[in-house]
Amino acid sequence: MVRGKTVMKKIENMTSRQVTFSKRRTGLFKKAKELAVLCDAQVGVLVFSSTGRLYDFSSTSMRSLIERYHHAKEGNQFMSASTESKFWQAEAARLTQQLHNLQENNRRLLGQNLSGLDFEEIKSLENHLEMSLHNIRLKKDEFMTNEIQELNKKETLMIQQNEELRHKFNAIHEENINLRKKLSERQGERNAQKSSATEYSITSPAEDDDDQVQLELSQPQHAAKGKPETPTLS
Repeated sequence: MVRGKTVMKKIENMTSRQVTFSKRRTGLFKKAKELAVLCDAQVGVLVFSSTGRLYDFSSTSMRSLIERYHHAKEGNQFMSASTESKFWQAEAARLTQQLHNLQENNRRLLGQNLSGLDFEEIKSLENHLEMSLHNIRLKKDEFMTNEIQELNKKETLMIQQNEELRHKFNAIHEENINLRKKLSERQGERNAQKSSATEYSITSPAEDDDDQVQLELSQPQHAAKGKPETPTLS
């Protein structure tokens, strides 16, 4: 199905207008980014919505793009190659000076190259250092507080784990004691059974021997009763 051509006029429906604005703004920024990457161009896009909200995209510093635009606009023509070269030379000199100033300020913060400063500048530098030191101490205190809280949490966790291990150890210890008691009771029962069996084996043969002895003593008596008496000579 062929899509119809969009009529270029204001969309009256507020919801449809907002949806279209969001979609087309995203597409516009995407195309601007592709143009900057593919063609090595400096691209900047500024968009204000109907509600006054600002949306922008820049392939480099938006401020440098705007300054370059003003320079070009003042000349009422696009910069030539020589003019553009001079502009970038001036930009490089400005950045070099800015870097030098930053390095100089850094050395002064370290307490170096203070001979050229007057009292007010030194006082301002001192106030700046005190403020920086105050912020550093606040950050240090915050860091230490977070570390202490983290250590306290770890300590609490370790105490809980230690308590759990202690309960497990006590349970295992009690279980071992119960097993030893059961083993001792079974060992006692086995010893008692062995002792009773030994007494029985020692007592039984003695009774048999008594019976044999009684039998042996009684046999001559029965034999004497069965034989006729021998007459005695007078």
